[in-house]
Amino acid sequence: MILKKYIGTKAFYKGLLAVMLPILVQNAITNFINLLDNIMVGQVGTEQMSGVSIVNQLIFVFQLCIFGALSGAGIFSAQFFGRGDHAGVRDTFRFKLYVTAVLYLSAMAIFLLWGEELISLYLHEGSETGDLTLTLAYAKEYLAISLWGLLPYALAQAYASSLREVKRTLPPMVAGICGVVVNLVLNTLLIFGLLGFPALGIRGAAIATVIARVIECAIVILWAHTHRKECAFLRGVYRSWRIPAPLMRSILITGMPLLINEAMWSAGQAMLLQCYSFRGLAVVSALNISNIVSNTFSVLYLSMGSTIAILLGHRLGNREWEEARADSKKMIAFSIALGFGAAALIASCAHVFPGIYNTTEEVKGLAERFTYVVALSSPLHAIVNSSYFTLRSGGRTVLTILFDSAYLWGVSILLAFLLSRYTTLPIVTVYLICQMVDVIKCAVGLRLVGSGIWVRDITQKTA
Repeated sequence: MILKKYIGTKAFYKGLLAVMLPILVQNAITNFINLLDNIMVGQVGTEQMSGVSIVNQLIFVFQLCIFGALSGAGIFSAQFFGRGDHAGVRDTFRFKLYVTAVLYLSAMAIFLLWGEELISLYLHEGSETGDLTLTLAYAKEYLAISLWGLLPYALAQAYASSLREVKRTLPPMVAGICGVVVNLVLNTLLIFGLLGFPALGIRGAAIATVIARVIECAIVILWAHTHRKECAFLRGVYRSWRIPAPLMRSILITGMPLLINEAMWSAGQAMLLQCYSFRGLAVVSALNISNIVSNTFSVLYLSMGSTIAILLGHRLGNREWEEARADSKKMIAFSIALGFGAAALIASCAHVFPGIYNTTEEVKGLAERFTYVVALSSPLHAIVNSSYFTLRSGGRTVLTILFDSAYLWGVSILLAFLLSRYTTLPIVTVYLICQMVDVIKCAVGLRLVGSGIWVRDITQKTA
């Protein structure tokens, strides 16, 4: 009887996988190509790999700000679609375009004015590996080209997120696959100078990424506007830029905390790397290798986050309270199982994967140990991820700030800062402590989900 609370029927998993698998496939292919890209850059040298890693960590902050802003509106899109309100979905899409433009312009200003200063935060002596001046030069070079890809990335995400929220998950997946394949091919040609192309090193990697972003953006936009029947919310979307004031106010009140949370969380991840980097450039390089392994397989449980937000959002939009509660238990249980699966896959690569890179033995040894720590903590991250998206599906975005980014800054970052600077503990031990402290977060998340505080329809007061 207890198992029935946590294990769904065949129909339940069929519906869940119909939404999850396209998201999973797109993310898995993207992360796998990123892994191959990372290996290719890693063949060029340690300084190049570290420079690219630092810049990608900074751009990751922008990407998650986009994700947070779009997700805030997406809570409404999912619930509007759940009750068949295409006009509501259209208005939330317009909001996405506005917020995307603001974030893009802000990011460009920050990177152009303070890019070098941000990169320099990660460059510290403390290991035998790497030339800091050379790493800074490579990072600046990579950033200057990568900035051209921010706008197409943001636009593609605005369209793709809305398509997923109306259960059109396949087109974003196809666009994403096309983008990563183009990225892989161009990386191979431009980094190493094959088939008559110039050998551009990390400049080639940046150019390939920008071109891939443009192609992905073009595909998803063209598909959406040529399939008006499937995308009813796009009918007349550009005839007016007006958004009803009550809806705008509701999205800002509900969605702004989500944007703040994603900004704080992504900045927190960048700050964590900065704390660890205090122990030397070898740590930055090793964490880059470890993180790319983690990202490749953690997609198993991370893809459940968007799935949970969409499916529970539809339930809540239809005011199916009990069904939403029951589904949440099964989805979290499934996420945990996927977390253990990811842990096994990550651990299986820990010893072999670092040896592929053209770097020092110091970096390879650290990367192996960091990867084992990530594997150990993956089930915890699966619980945290599924709890977060469950709370978010009901618009409890202020609560998610406290649960997610406030905990990150108040506990994990504080621990990393103090332990990396004021103790002689090995950096791998510091990393382990900062990962395992999420046990507390898991307990809090499960308690909040179980309380049902997230079970509500937030679209009723937006007309």
